[in-house]
Amino acid sequence: MITEAFLQYIWRLRRFDAQNLLTTNTHETVDILQTGELNKQSGPDFFNARIRIGDTIWAGNVEVHIKTSDWLKHQHQHDKAYQNIILHVVYEADMPLLRADGSVLPVVELQNRISPVLYRNYQQLQYTEAWVPCAKLIKNIDSFVLTNWLDRVLVERLEQKTEPLLQSLQQNNYSWEETCYQAIARAFGTNINAQAFEMLARSLPLAILGKHKDQLLQLEAILFGQAGLLDKTFDEQYPQKLKQEYQFLQAKFGLKPLLAHSWKTGGLRPPNFPTVRIAQFAALIHQSSGLFSKILAAQTPNDYRQLFKTHPSDYWLTHYVFDKTSKPTAKTLGANSIDGLIINTIVPLLFVYGAERGAPEFQDKALELLQAIAAESNSIVDEWKAILGTYPIKTAADTQALLQLKHQYCNEKRCLLCMVGNKIMEGK
Repeated sequence: MITEAFLQYIWRLRRFDAQNLLTTNTHETVDILQTGELNKQSGPDFFNARIRIGDTIWAGNVEVHIKTSDWLKHQHQHDKAYQNIILHVVYEADMPLLRADGSVLPVVELQNRISPVLYRNYQQLQYTEAWVPCAKLIKNIDSFVLTNWLDRVLVERLEQKTEPLLQSLQQNNYSWEETCYQAIARAFGTNINAQAFEMLARSLPLAILGKHKDQLLQLEAILFGQAGLLDKTFDEQYPQKLKQEYQFLQAKFGLKPLLAHSWKTGGLRPPNFPTVRIAQFAALIHQSSGLFSKILAAQTPNDYRQLFKTHPSDYWLTHYVFDKTSKPTAKTLGANSIDGLIINTIVPLLFVYGAERGAPEFQDKALELLQAIAAESNSIVDEWKAILGTYPIKTAADTQALLQLKHQYCNEKRCLLCMVGNKIMEGK
């Protein structure tokens, strides 16, 4: 069954026979100068089209429907947003159509102008149960096409990741240091405790931490206490000292701690327990002054890795949680964790900074960082490697682009908006 999304694709890329195109109601010649810009929000389907109808060039919007009668079914005749429609594009013209003022709205019918092969290929992509719709066909796509498309979706992924950073920046009165601090805190929480970690950072402005950054004990006390993890009786001396210190700092700054149940440990390996991560975060604050400025100044992946090599207090050498001794193990951030932080937090920060400051060199730096870091290893990347065969997946830029392709296009079967899907539908 023909869908409006398919017709929008057909119109947008002119994948129909436009020879001797006539309006169905007035039988005037139609020459498409510009199909317009696809509108992904409410309102007409295409903005800023330019169409020659007869001897007149019209500029305005285009609406796409399966049938002409859908115009009335959707109540467009009563909607002011549709008053500037210059052409109604339909699969089947089942009735004449007038505007609200009584004038004729030109209609073109595409029913006999679409390649059956194109539509059949589209149907195959839409109704397959494969991990990605084009799993069996993507190997036949020219690698140049795939590379170009991955470059585009990589930038799209970075732009998507900048949206919450921009919101945070506005909330922080455009303080880049504060925004950076909160974004890194979220990253320390990994997926499971990201929200709790961000809440912790928002409850403790850098101005408060800055007053005590030279004293690791005080930093740990205020972070653990504010996290709600010191609200119980301890056997060991170290957490007792932290609790005592936090009670003083809590009164001094009028702090209200998070609830302890905000933190989750289920499914986590001990090195990722919130207690360990908070200890690492405290060490990072302790050893880093003007962290965002250092992030802007760093050049290579190793420069960034050095920034995040933290050394928590000695207590954590033999603990994953309070009051429970464990085998001595260094609690520094692992190489994969640091690279993940660079990929998912530092790179978007650089990208959005470059965009906001009109400094494209920082956007270039963000992309170069991804290209200089080795490919990530996860189940989605493994699946892509199996599907793409010999196509090289070597860098974090490659894997980030493939993650975006999978999540934003393949999972949603948005083949009509995918360059690879378009080539497959065209049989190229």
